[in-house]
Amino acid sequence: MHAARPGCGTPSVILRSTVSRVDSFSKAGEGLHPSQDTDTVTLDTRSPMSSPPIPEAMCTSEGWKRLHDEIIGASAAHARMVAQLERIAATEAPALIEGETGSGKELAARVIHYGGLRSERPFVPVNCGALPETLIESELFGHERGAFTDARHARAGLVAEANGGTLFLDEVDALSGKAQVTLLRFLQDQRYRPLGTSRELTGDVRVVAASNRPLAALVAEGGFRADLMYRLKILHLVLPPLRERAGDIELLAAHFIRRFSAKYGLPAKALPHDTLQWLRSQPWPGNIRELENWVHREFLMGGGIALREDAAPHAAPAAEDWDDSGLMRFQLAKAEAVRQFEQDYLQRALRQAEGNVTRAAQMVGKERRAFGKLLKKHGIGRDAASDHLA
Repeated sequence: MHAARPGCGTPSVILRSTVSRVDSFSKAGEGLHPSQDTDTVTLDTRSPMSSPPIPEAMCTSEGWKRLHDEIIGASAAHARMVAQLERIAATEAPALIEGETGSGKELAARVIHYGGLRSERPFVPVNCGALPETLIESELFGHERGAFTDARHARAGLVAEANGGTLFLDEVDALSGKAQVTLLRFLQDQRYRPLGTSRELTGDVRVVAASNRPLAALVAEGGFRADLMYRLKILHLVLPPLRERAGDIELLAAHFIRRFSAKYGLPAKALPHDTLQWLRSQPWPGNIRELENWVHREFLMGGGIALREDAAPHAAPAAEDWDDSGLMRFQLAKAEAVRQFEQDYLQRALRQAEGNVTRAAQMVGKERRAFGKLLKKHGIGRDAASDHLA
């Protein structure tokens, strides 16, 4: 905790531990309160716990203030990231954010936007992987009525929507070769023509791009244009994976507990010491998003009092389940996504049905017995329902 310093508002952090553990926290300074509970480290989740300091220049806009509570961490890697964000936000140049899935790339892009001179103008995210190749020009630059078969009305594009603000190109590595050429042409001078017109317009957007994979490696493989990478990479930020931020896991978990406590109107929960130790030891290949999902699941399944010490998620993927680029094998990634979706979906259905299995099954269009089997498959206990699964 020696890295915790005031930012936009001074964070209040209270740690409670047994007397025998106080020495291990000696570097945290004064204000430690011994507890009679030998199994639990209690975090005061009533106040923000984000540190190190957030630069004053990044604290002025309403948008930034809303994001402030999301910037969580006290590790050296986190401090370096915040310092880089400050420098990038202070400029108008294009920026490229690289990082593994779930590491917080869109949040970083929003921080850059709301901490900069364009904070009062729009922030427009674009999922490049979802842009159809045949419609990318229409999506980005707009079109006139009749420009193509389904163009029944004129439409302004995303560049016009982001005018004066930031255009965030997420998953830019997923763009096809043709789409890369289209984007490169625009980045050269921000001039473009909506489809169906000869009228040239000039955009006024800051471009921030993000990629799950290092663009330099894709360029070397021939999968991405070098000239486009150089246009996007004037400023460069690489987000550290969660496994390099083990010191931040406790703060992040407490932050997610606060969020879910407010969302569901349930009391805040303590994190048992053994659970904290276990959390710090995990590889977290899905990074912050995976940790958030784990806390979400255990918050709902833990009985409303404390996260279970035996609440380990499914076994972490083995090293051979990952390829050289850091991506999980496709079939495993797909299976994990389906597993997570099913579990979240079932829990949501049960909540909406107030725990009644029969009603929940009807709501989702499944037979009751099949629905019950899904509950058992995902370890959703019988006490979550008002009738039995038999």
